[in-house]
Amino acid sequence: MSRALFREVTNDAARLIRRNAAAEDPLGKTSHALLNLRRLQSRPQFLGRGKQTGHSPPSPPPPPSSSVGFVGWYLGMVKSRPVLTKSVTSSLIYTAADLSSQTIAKKSSDSYDLVRTARMGGYGLCVLGPTLHCWFNFMSKLLPKQDFITTFKKMALGNIIYGPIMMVTFFSLNALLQGEGGSDIVARLKRDFLPAMRNCVMYWPLCDFITFKFFPVHLQPLVSNAFSYLWTIYMTYMGNRKKPDSLSS
Repeated sequence: MSRALFREVTNDAARLIRRNAAAEDPLGKTSHALLNLRRLQSRPQFLGRGKQTGHSPPSPPPPPSSSVGFVGWYLGMVKSRPVLTKSVTSSLIYTAADLSSQTIAKKSSDSYDLVRTARMGGYGLCVLGPTLHCWFNFMSKLLPKQDFITTFKKMALGNIIYGPIMMVTFFSLNALLQGEGGSDIVARLKRDFLPAMRNCVMYWPLCDFITFKFFPVHLQPLVSNAFSYLWTIYMTYMGNRKKPDSLSS
C-alpha cells in the first residue's frame, strides 16, 4: 500500500511540475513560433538576394539626349528659327553646287568666278530658302496626309506650279544681276526654259515623292535642298551660259 501511495504521489508531483513549467515558461511554444516566423521572414530575403544576384532585371536605358552634336543643334535651329536656318542651308548648298559646277566646266588655268558664286549663294539665301519654307508649309496644310494619292498630288502641284515659277525667277534674276536687259532675259527663257523644265520633270518627281512621303514638314526643305545639290550644279551651269547668239554683241 505504501508503494501505491508513493507512486500516486510521484505522478501528481510530475504533473504539477509540468503545469508549473508551462505556466512559468510559455516561451517553449512562442520560441518555436518565433523560429518559424524568422524562417518565413528569411525566405523572401533569400529569394530577393537570388533575384538580385542571378536574375536582376536590366536597368532602363538613359533618356535620349535632346541635342546630339551638330544634328541636334541643327534640328533645334530648324524649330526655333526655321526660315533663317533653311535660307542659310539653301545658300550653302547653292554655293557648294556652283563651285562644283565651275570645277567641272573650267579649264585648269581658269580661276573661279567668285562673283557668280556669290550670286548663286544670294539666290539660295534670299529667294529659294524662304520660298521652300512657305511652299512646304502650304502643302502640309492643303494636303496634310502622307498617303500615296496625297503624295502624288503634292508632286504634281510642285512640278506644275512651284517648279516653273522658280525656274523663271532663277533665270530672270540671274540675268538681271549680270546686267542684262528685258530682251536678253526673254531670249534666255526661250532658249533655256523648256530644256530645263524637261530635265526637271525627269529628275524631281522621285525626289519629291521621297521628301513628301517619308519626312515631316519641318525637315522637308532640308531634304529637298539635299536633292537640289545635283540639280543646282546643272542649273548654275544653265543660268550662266552665254547670251543667245542673236542678242550677243
